[in-house]
Amino acid sequence: MNIVLKTREKKDDEIEIILLKNTEKLPTKTKTILRNINFKSSNFNTYFETSSKKLFVYIKEKDSESIKIAISKAVNTLKKYTSFYIDINFLKKELKIEDLVQGFILGSYEFLKYKKKEKSLKTLCINIKNSQENKTNLENRLKDSLKLCQSVNFVRDIVNTPAQDFYPKSMAKEALELAKKANMSCKVYGEDYMQENSLNAMYAVGKASIHESQLIHLSYKPCNPASTRTKKAKAKIVLVGKGVTYDTGGLSLKRGDGMVSMKIDKAGAISILGVMKYLSQSNLDIEVHAILGAVENMIDSNAYKPDDVIKIGNKTVEITNTDAEGRLVLADCLVYAQKNINDIDYIFDLATLTGSSIGAFGGYTSAVLGHSQKLKKQISKASSKSGELVGFMPYNIYMQDILKSGVADILNSSANKNGAAIIGSMFLDNFIDKKYKKKWLHFDIAGPSYRKTTWGYNPYGATGAGVRLVVEFLKQLSVKNQ
Repeated sequence: MNIVLKTREKKDDEIEIILLKNTEKLPTKTKTILRNINFKSSNFNTYFETSSKKLFVYIKEKDSESIKIAISKAVNTLKKYTSFYIDINFLKKELKIEDLVQGFILGSYEFLKYKKKEKSLKTLCINIKNSQENKTNLENRLKDSLKLCQSVNFVRDIVNTPAQDFYPKSMAKEALELAKKANMSCKVYGEDYMQENSLNAMYAVGKASIHESQLIHLSYKPCNPASTRTKKAKAKIVLVGKGVTYDTGGLSLKRGDGMVSMKIDKAGAISILGVMKYLSQSNLDIEVHAILGAVENMIDSNAYKPDDVIKIGNKTVEITNTDAEGRLVLADCLVYAQKNINDIDYIFDLATLTGSSIGAFGGYTSAVLGHSQKLKKQISKASSKSGELVGFMPYNIYMQDILKSGVADILNSSANKNGAAIIGSMFLDNFIDKKYKKKWLHFDIAGPSYRKTTWGYNPYGATGAGVRLVVEFLKQLSVKNQ
């Protein structure tokens, strides 16, 4: 995709995208046609005027998300065309560069790795002739938006890739590639390390796979632009990701079509890789540590079993369901992070953890749980700015005994499936040190990370959920601490 800022009129070969809230100022002939086709009957309806090469898109509201969806609808309505044009002004309002870029790039994404079809290079020219903003500022915002969209599509590509072509060592390879940047470093640990350092849960979950599990520690530290020397960070955040490259459910085998699309169970870890990819191209003054648990939950004679007892940190866990493996992987990663990284300001974990979160919020929203209302407010602000939806779930005293075990400290899963998203988070809470309780949030992205239908400017498949939300949070941290 190519997006350029120009101060010119539309060229003859370009399709002009015109967002319409009302039709009063249009030529009579065009108004009549739009009235006859009930153009304003549904949000984001389109009409293409062939003679003038103008594509009209009806838009009820002028908010950021509506703009993104309208641009996406435009570029997908005329897929055979490659050159588009839009004026930055709309109804006396200047459109945001970020909205135009995200709508165009994220909305026109296609996963073609396994199809006999070439990607078409689409170009969007944004006419900034009447912009009230300095051109240099607009160009900087354009560059930043392009980096962000590239990071989201990077995540989409990997999450859409099946397990036959993407497994734990593939994830480690991607992390090592990112670490070639001057301000990044990466350590990768295999199963020998896990056994030697009591990362028993990760080892147990992955030991039935032919693919060795990998614990990945990818770090970003801000550096001075004029040199490769690191500079003092304004905050330190740890991002922990569930990277189950395929999930059969283990011996608690998934039934029916429950195993279909389980390539998506790596989405939490890959979204964090997407955040790190963005950071590798920027210079945000926040120190970020990505701790990724890359495993494959398979079946073999040595697979871990219900009734097994596994020690995680200083707690023993009775296994009642091998399909509740993601929380085991995250628990080990959380323990590793708190043991090996000092002076942490924030800990976020991202995971496609439960179907329950989908039932609670309808599939388009990440469930967020934690103890700090202040931190939740910060995430809510980042949600509104980034366009990624979040919903908050509560802990309560009536559920605190639900994971009690008769033979170990806790169970990894409850027979009571009500509130499973809350229970999964409560399990993880057992592995958060007291000093970090109010610095930790759990993000269950099972719903928005993958959809089997087109959704707004998200096509079929992986969406890259989590990237824009976390990047926006990091940006707000940077501004807040200035």
